[in-house]
Amino acid sequence: MPEQFHRPVRRPSAAFDNLVGTADSAEAVRVAHATASALLTRARADESGASAERLIAFTAEHGIDDIAELWATAPAVSLPGALWRLYLLQLAIHSDPQTSALLYERGRIELASVDPVVAGAPVPASPEELVALIDTIMRGVFRGDFSVALERAAAFCRVQVSGATHVADDYESTEAERASELTTRARRLHAYANDLSAAAGLWRVGGLN
Repeated sequence: MPEQFHRPVRRPSAAFDNLVGTADSAEAVRVAHATASALLTRARADESGASAERLIAFTAEHGIDDIAELWATAPAVSLPGALWRLYLLQLAIHSDPQTSALLYERGRIELASVDPVVAGAPVPASPEELVALIDTIMRGVFRGDFSVALERAAAFCRVQVSGATHVADDYESTEAERASELTTRARRLHAYANDLSAAAGLWRVGGLN
């Protein structure tokens, strides 16, 4: 019988706010931690960078479900939890770079903090440049300073939170449903920013596992 191939699961960016893990269990958590540690160790040991590039492109080739099975149930502030949030962020940007660019630029204008500088996007950032940015952050995860990559991702989330919140306010009186979607997105990104920053702090003191 010929081998069957399954099409990657390419969820639209609207699903980004609804992606959650399946029922938790001690075994699922154990597997999550073991696979995340092994994957990161292997990628960092590969001096050619080929492993890192494959991992960066993973969701485009295989979808998100394989990763979800491994890491979606892990604690938010853990190695697998951080990797899961990074992959979700990458997927959201790749799936809808136009919306990501709109929210990022609005957030950059409105936000009085260093987060746009930490995230490192061009000013202004095109959709294509934001896709390149998140892939660069992912390279930092697998080849560079892991804590710096996490902080850049957290800063990116905070800029998008600002953008989503302000754009939601713009839509409130004319498109209440769209405003609600953006508010939900902002809440989720705010949580991700906090989780990723906390994970970065733990990584720096050797406490992220």
